[in-house]
Amino acid sequence: MMKLTPLRSKEFQEELNTNHYFLKVSKKDTVELSETETTKIILLNKQPAFFYLTKRLIPHLKLLQAHPDLLKKIVVDMGAVKFMISGADVMRPGIVEIEAGIEKDALVVVVDVNNHKPLAVGIALFNIEEMQAMASGKVIKNIHYVGDEIWKGVFV
Repeated sequence: MMKLTPLRSKEFQEELNTNHYFLKVSKKDTVELSETETTKIILLNKQPAFFYLTKRLIPHLKLLQAHPDLLKKIVVDMGAVKFMISGADVMRPGIVEIEAGIEKDALVVVVDVNNHKPLAVGIALFNIEEMQAMASGKVIKNIHYVGDEIWKGVFV
């Protein structure tokens, strides 16, 4: 069963600021919390914008398509795309570019090298210096990807 709760835009703006998401929400925007037994999604103007992973606020890929600068980027080669959209974690050999300033445990958006479209949201397992020094291994834990349950969900 799904429960839809209206939220105050001002309070949600404060939560965004606390989480260092530079996104403006106005009084005219409709902010709602859509809850099921397993998922909590924030809807902004009836569109999925964020979801909660435990208590962490995570940007939804559909929001990142409109606001790609909310998170630091990891660019992967086209060979990695099919694995990413199947939920695989990001392995070091598939990465072609790492945006400066990525810290361990930070949220990142994974984009493909050709289209720069958001494919996945992940958690950095290392900081940028460690990633750059690596030749192999898992570097990003995939937590939300195009085609997953959160992407496909019906929230309204």
